[in-house]
Amino acid sequence: MATAPTGAAKPLIATMAKTRSQVRFLLGPEPVSVALDDPTTTLLEYLRVSAALTGTKEGCAEGDCGACTVLLGELNKGRLRYTPANACILLLGMVDGKQVITVEHASHPEPHPVQRAMVDCDASQCGFCTPGFVMSLIGLQVTQAGTGVESPPSREAIDQALAGNLCRCTGYGPIIVAAQRACGQPLSDDWKRMATRAETMLLEWDADPRALRTSGTAGSFETPRTSTTLSQALQRQPAATLVAGATDVGLWITKHTRAVADIVHIGDIDALKQIHNNDTGLHIGAAVLLADLADVLGTWSPDIARVLSRFGGVQVRSRGTVGGNIANGSPIGDLAPLLIALNAQLSISGPSDPRTLALENFFLRYGEQDLQAGEFIDSILVPACDLDGFSCWKVSKRFDQDISAVLGAFNLVFENASVREARICFGGMAGLPQRASACESALLGQPFNRDTLAAAKIALATDFEPLSDMRATAHYRQRVASNLLERYFLNRMTGEILPELYPSTRPSTLRHA
Repeated sequence: MATAPTGAAKPLIATMAKTRSQVRFLLGPEPVSVALDDPTTTLLEYLRVSAALTGTKEGCAEGDCGACTVLLGELNKGRLRYTPANACILLLGMVDGKQVITVEHASHPEPHPVQRAMVDCDASQCGFCTPGFVMSLIGLQVTQAGTGVESPPSREAIDQALAGNLCRCTGYGPIIVAAQRACGQPLSDDWKRMATRAETMLLEWDADPRALRTSGTAGSFETPRTSTTLSQALQRQPAATLVAGATDVGLWITKHTRAVADIVHIGDIDALKQIHNNDTGLHIGAAVLLADLADVLGTWSPDIARVLSRFGGVQVRSRGTVGGNIANGSPIGDLAPLLIALNAQLSISGPSDPRTLALENFFLRYGEQDLQAGEFIDSILVPACDLDGFSCWKVSKRFDQDISAVLGAFNLVFENASVREARICFGGMAGLPQRASACESALLGQPFNRDTLAAAKIALATDFEPLSDMRATAHYRQRVASNLLERYFLNRMTGEILPELYPSTRPSTLRHA
């Protein structure tokens, strides 16, 4: 449990130690400093219990429903950027050096335009989920204002902004109308003044070289500032849990009640948050946010952009990282199959010399990855390549906020109407993301026609022995994988644009009675 705020942050003193023992952040406009006795204390727990800000609700405690949504203000390339986040799975130590804005702060000195619109449009019934919707829509308004466009956001933008928020009683129509009414308005002068003061304070804190390192009765929380100090921290605490966005580790704590004594957080290492695009390809730091990845890798292919837009809701994509999605080794993680089909390579650092590893070789077996004690993923390289033969599709029970039953990624290179190279990878078909090696062999050197498709489908049936679980049966997964292969062939043999797997049924306009 964190202790209550101790008031304004104290002036920086150059002669202080190289580390700090308290978490400091802006709670609304006010700086606070918090002693962290338990490293697993969540931001939601702190807000409701210690800070008595009970407008932020606990609904699912796993980052799915959005009732606990807050806005986080943090520096991005030296400027303040606001993004929504799920407070229920965000560890308190992770907001060090950031600003936290809750629904209470949004209503001062007067109700926010989003709050007024929610009332005027009858967009709340029981009200439990309402604070989360309000904060997500304020996040949309801030994003919209940042583009310089003062007009109502598109229906697609609203749907994206609210994909991580669930309402069980009102229905979404009035909420969408409230978004259309409020989110195109300019930011208030009060908001602008608060943001300017916050940016100044965060820049001052960012210039402080002291890293956060706490130690309490329940464990420790450490936030290194460089890759070198990260390596030192892992050598000092080889059993520590490495955390990036905590979109997975947060569930260990809230749902599995797993004891996590020592945590090392990589979110403050600038070198791991960089994306570089050059002649060799795309170099992605392990701490790059999924939302930022989508802005770059998503431009490579519409299929990639579509898959990346379906990683949870905005709250998850604004916290989850590329390295975290890979390192947790989930067989149904959506990023690994896609990157394996693109022949991605990992750069791994640690106590010994750095090493490079093909991503497909990183996954050894279910729950086990090729990371030695003290090692961490430093970056991911996606080689520059011709994507004319690339496609990927995610199949799940619903479009938004759902984990894949199967994800298939296909990357073929053609020469003289035959298949010269083939990289086909599936997620959800085995205990790890895995290439369809027999299927690939059946394609190599063969003409790209229906006879080859038939042979490849027979070979694909031997590549996997999928399991049945709550998301899909083994038979369904095998059938879907075969159908995705056929979809790939038909799309390229006929040149016909096939219907979307999840066609939009959203109405173009809504009326509010």
